[in-house]
Amino acid sequence: MEVIKRRINLDEPRFDQGSYSGRAKHFFITTNPLNLFVSGRQLDDAKEVVDRCKRGDPLSNLSDDEIWKAKQLYDSAFHPDTGEKMFILGRMSAQVPMNMSITGCMMTFYKTTPAVLFWQWFNQSFNAIVNYTNRSGDSPISPKHLGISYMLATGGAVTTALTLNSMVKKFPPLIGRFVPFAAVASANCINIPCMRSKELMNGIPILDENGNRVGTSTRAATSAISQVVVSRVMMATPGMLIPPFIMNHLDKKEFLRRMPWLNAPIQVMLIGFFLVFATPLCCALFPQKSSMAVSSLEPEIRDKLLALPSPPARVYFNKGL
Repeated sequence: MEVIKRRINLDEPRFDQGSYSGRAKHFFITTNPLNLFVSGRQLDDAKEVVDRCKRGDPLSNLSDDEIWKAKQLYDSAFHPDTGEKMFILGRMSAQVPMNMSITGCMMTFYKTTPAVLFWQWFNQSFNAIVNYTNRSGDSPISPKHLGISYMLATGGAVTTALTLNSMVKKFPPLIGRFVPFAAVASANCINIPCMRSKELMNGIPILDENGNRVGTSTRAATSAISQVVVSRVMMATPGMLIPPFIMNHLDKKEFLRRMPWLNAPIQVMLIGFFLVFATPLCCALFPQKSSMAVSSLEPEIRDKLLALPSPPARVYFNKGL
């Protein structure tokens, strides 16, 4: 009876990843900022439970819910490929508190060149930490690639912000509040493809429906990276497009004129509210285990797979985050 009860597949998330609601549930748990307050001892205990369960060891003292809770803690703090404990600021659970603080300051101090330079640099420094921490085990990021991506993304964000700031001076103040969003969106379009350029050049592993590796594909890599770029831009959209309207309205209120120092805290809290929901919901836009039709692959890979005795109709790949 014990053997049957403990057949829990911890290689997959608890919730159905074929549905948007299942993916959203998974990411609401994984990106929960409260995971940052879990002690190192608790994380190590969770890892031990996951390892024992995967080995098939009896866990009669734990319920299924307790095993899944350990798995969810494990997913929030340990690298999926290497199994190493990730740097705390690079974990997905740090996305909301870090991004709300950085984005709030970017949207508060966007008018002067020194402020733009500092906050765009700070934001891309944090992005570099996140991208390096969550790098793929099959495609490690070299210091050279990390440096190039960091410089290009920072340069793109700063150039976009400064150029747009100079262009919008003749427009109403509300328009200028959207400049940080344009800079962040452009940086994401530069940073992520640069960080994963090896995948674009060499391809990423593709699997059949049974999880067997059947080759590598650059078209799958292009699809994966495009999905991540869209998710990241959409993640930033609510928190960077809605608060400007609110802040533009509040700027006319007497209390904010008397206490202008409240500007930054209010924007940080507004952005944090949106990010709590946007981060998991946008991570869930596309399945982590994405797929594409064999007919859409490169001709050489497509022909190789179609020549098999039982050719697959679709192949699967990890899109990343």
